[in-house]
Amino acid sequence: MVQSPAGTLLVLLAICGLFFFLEQQFRWRLFQYLPPLIFIYAVPMVLSNTGVIPLENAVYDGLKDYALPLFITLMLLEIDLRAIVRVLGRGLLVMLMGTAGVVLGAPIAFFLFRTRLGPEGWKGFGALSGSWIGGTGNLAAVAEGLGTSPAEQGLAVLADQFVYLVWLPLLLASRAWAGKFQAFTGAAADRVERLEAAVGRMQTKSKEVEMRHILYLLLLGLAATQLAALLAPRIPEIPPVLTASTWKILLVTCLGILLSFTPARRIPGSHALAMAIIYVFVARMGAQSQLTGLARAPWFIGAAYVWIALHGACILLGARLLHVDVHTAAIASAANIGGAASAPVVAAYHREALIPLSVLMAIVGYALGNFLGFVTAQLCYWVSLL
Repeated sequence: MVQSPAGTLLVLLAICGLFFFLEQQFRWRLFQYLPPLIFIYAVPMVLSNTGVIPLENAVYDGLKDYALPLFITLMLLEIDLRAIVRVLGRGLLVMLMGTAGVVLGAPIAFFLFRTRLGPEGWKGFGALSGSWIGGTGNLAAVAEGLGTSPAEQGLAVLADQFVYLVWLPLLLASRAWAGKFQAFTGAAADRVERLEAAVGRMQTKSKEVEMRHILYLLLLGLAATQLAALLAPRIPEIPPVLTASTWKILLVTCLGILLSFTPARRIPGSHALAMAIIYVFVARMGAQSQLTGLARAPWFIGAAYVWIALHGACILLGARLLHVDVHTAAIASAANIGGAASAPVVAAYHREALIPLSVLMAIVGYALGNFLGFVTAQLCYWVSLL
């Protein structure tokens, strides 16, 4: 029914806007268990598979070529390495232990289920690892870099949400175990109070967004996109992971990190603009997915639960070795598995004063997600050859 690029983009924007409006306006309990992301992915998939919007369209290519690199650049502008090291301390190391659990847990889980996941299942695992190290934007970036099929992307998104249904309530419930967890890890009694004091000393950038700020952000994002597009074809490819598409994603990631060391980091509005872009991109991913790829969903989801258990074991090990509290451990895991959308939710439930800390952790995940997502994909590809 809808064929033009403008009409297709209008539908994608309308779907994104509708579900965030419903969440904000009515605060249905449904969204506590199924966040808008799952609907923003699923509804375009249904519409494209029933012929309401096209499976292929020029606007999808435009979003891949420009929206995704723009998102990466804008999100990474948020990084403040000095604040991260000063405030997070051992909490950052616990998060990195959880990240190691994602990277190393993937090939283990993939090995156990590899006969059921198909010849390109390793690409789906690579995409999902991007989400579990950083966030949805990393899932999209790694999937595009690997040339992951829409079917594998759909499985990654589906597994991500099914694990989210179990893992997020578990992280929230862990607040009740604070005393036992402290005895288990040997965390100092005043650790949380010292963390809250350090967070209180953090400098935050202005939230007053003006027209010129949007122009600056678009200029920086598109400049990084263009530079990466020019350089990527000149770098030798090492198939199947390090292709020109992969190099483009990695170059944009490096440029975004480099820009965070400049005064550009203080431009307000980058996070909100980046998140708006990535949700439209998720709708685009859904629109290009086909329902026929869901037959392997039970096996993919089963592997994802094994995988998340290995991540959790690494978080517990890190908390024990580094003597951190349950609040920090839960936020560290949420920053990996849920990214910027879930980490503040977990922080608000545990200790509201730690919300800025959760944002810092999530940003670290975004910075690492693309690099380590491709590493994870390479490990799973090697396992697929066994």
